[in-house]
Amino acid sequence: MSNPNTYTSDNIQILEGLEAVKKRPGMYIGSTGPRGLHHLVWEIVDNGVDEALAGYATYITLEILEDNSIRVRDDGRGIPIDIHPKTGRPAVETILTTLHAGGKFDNNSYKVSGGLHGVGASVVNALSSHFDVEIHRDGTKYTQSYVKGFATTDVVDQGPTDQKGTLITFKPDPDIFTETQVFDFEQLRLRMQQMAFLNRGIQFTISDHRKNDQDPITYKYDGGIQEYVEYLNKNKEVLHPTVIYCEGETDNIIAEIALQYNNGFNASIFPFTNNIHNPEGGTHDEGFRMTLTRILNSYAKKNNLFKKDESLLGEDTREGLTAIVSVKHPDPQFEGQTKGKLGSTEVRKIVAGILAEGLERFLLENPQDAKIIIEKALLASRARLAAKKAREATRRKSPLDGLGFASKLADCREKDPVKSELYIVEGDSAGGSAKQGRDSGFQAILPLRGKVLNVEKARLDKILGNKEILSMIQAFGTGIGEEFNADAVRYHKIVIMTDADVDGAHIRTLLLTFLFRHMRPLIERGYIYIAQPPLYKIQQGKRIEYTFSDEELEIALKDFGQRPQIQRYKGLGEMNPEQLWETTMDPEFRTLLKVNLEDAMEAEQVFTMLMGDEVAPRKSFIQDNADRVVNLDI
Repeated sequence: MSNPNTYTSDNIQILEGLEAVKKRPGMYIGSTGPRGLHHLVWEIVDNGVDEALAGYATYITLEILEDNSIRVRDDGRGIPIDIHPKTGRPAVETILTTLHAGGKFDNNSYKVSGGLHGVGASVVNALSSHFDVEIHRDGTKYTQSYVKGFATTDVVDQGPTDQKGTLITFKPDPDIFTETQVFDFEQLRLRMQQMAFLNRGIQFTISDHRKNDQDPITYKYDGGIQEYVEYLNKNKEVLHPTVIYCEGETDNIIAEIALQYNNGFNASIFPFTNNIHNPEGGTHDEGFRMTLTRILNSYAKKNNLFKKDESLLGEDTREGLTAIVSVKHPDPQFEGQTKGKLGSTEVRKIVAGILAEGLERFLLENPQDAKIIIEKALLASRARLAAKKAREATRRKSPLDGLGFASKLADCREKDPVKSELYIVEGDSAGGSAKQGRDSGFQAILPLRGKVLNVEKARLDKILGNKEILSMIQAFGTGIGEEFNADAVRYHKIVIMTDADVDGAHIRTLLLTFLFRHMRPLIERGYIYIAQPPLYKIQQGKRIEYTFSDEELEIALKDFGQRPQIQRYKGLGEMNPEQLWETTMDPEFRTLLKVNLEDAMEAEQVFTMLMGDEVAPRKSFIQDNADRVVNLDI
């Protein structure tokens, strides 16, 4: 037996080829859960997009096969099959079995690329139980197969072909993706549609062979991100009919900007680099925001649209704005591993210059639209000053500051946010049970009295006049608006606990709308949860069980010999404190749903449709989804 205290060359492992990927897959795809599983697809799709951006492909198709394999096809040049001078093996095999081997590092092959690290195809191969490549190149069809990253055949000449491009079929390795190997069609569909918006004129098709009635869906937008902004604003009342669009290229860096104002109160600005969404923004986002404010202020002053001493701040010019800022960069620099924030400093100036020229031209050529935009920003400015006064009430030095606040929040003794939980509870009755049933060491309770304001239809000054929202801001400790600071949050688990009925669902939606619109970083950090109280209590003598759905009830009833007593909980207030603790608050037995933000743009659409002013889209949604309703109280 070796001595654990010795540290010699024998302890140094050299992982050959793709073994490093198999050993630490999370380093390459983020996780081996659902997110990492879907990441495999985009590594292959991105290769097809790169071919299209280089001018060699016109379409990319994505198929989910019956056995949850993935097939991706493009009509590009086809992966090279000639012998690589360094490896002595065909180029396709080198690409699929060697990290950092590919055309992404040769500036002559690809102008821009989404997967710049060059590990895409080889990582997917390493993490797949089966991986097959079919290449149509120079009039000949070639194939090669792999199992768990190792080639099981040479490159085989299959004879002449009149097609061109690459077709890759792979199945994720169940020994690596132990949580699930099932692909979410909707998640893949949304991303394919987004790729079509961001790459105008390129056709993207997705189909799901697991469903017999699922027809292929094709996306192609010749208007590109202009159509994307129209799509995002489709459920809103726009202030000017034309989407403002500007584009330009400097030093091989291409920037596209599209923007349009609506009558809402929220800003929806989505920055992208090489088709990758940057949720934390970056230099392109900064260049856009600074220039927007400067140009609108300059125009308003020149045209005497300001009263004495008036001027616009950034947040004023962004109210009701929907915008896409898309940059295609040959060598982007990101802050952090996730590509969440663009750090390339030269992009700030490039975006600023392109926006300044395009926006100034639009304002000069469309004076009526320009006046409407300035008036919208001025209204926001005046509301901001009113909100500044109201916001003073939300600042708190201790958990008990604020008029009437002490009686609402039952705080916990724990002061470490990582260990602390806050339950937002509907109504005094449930609030009373929760206060009595909780563990006051680490669980705080905030009961809400009355309906929370629908923030989709209100400016910040009105929002801060709502007592329930004021209570939440004070309890969270984050502040709001320009003073919001996610690092100051007092609880890393904020749990929405409402009744399992229509009213409870409505209150939950109102709360999520507020959090999405004004405290989105709390969702992005994974701090927001939804409690899952049971629907039924089953009792026979001393035996008691709880079930959370009708299906669970039916299964549980089969285990009881005689007909037991069944109680359906209409609300949390019907549970005594012990029951509420056992079923919904005890960390050992409770079920919490974490609120994830997989696609901010789709969430934007849903909240606008459900909570906005436009009735027609909401009516259509209800009609289309009526057959999926469960637990509707009549």
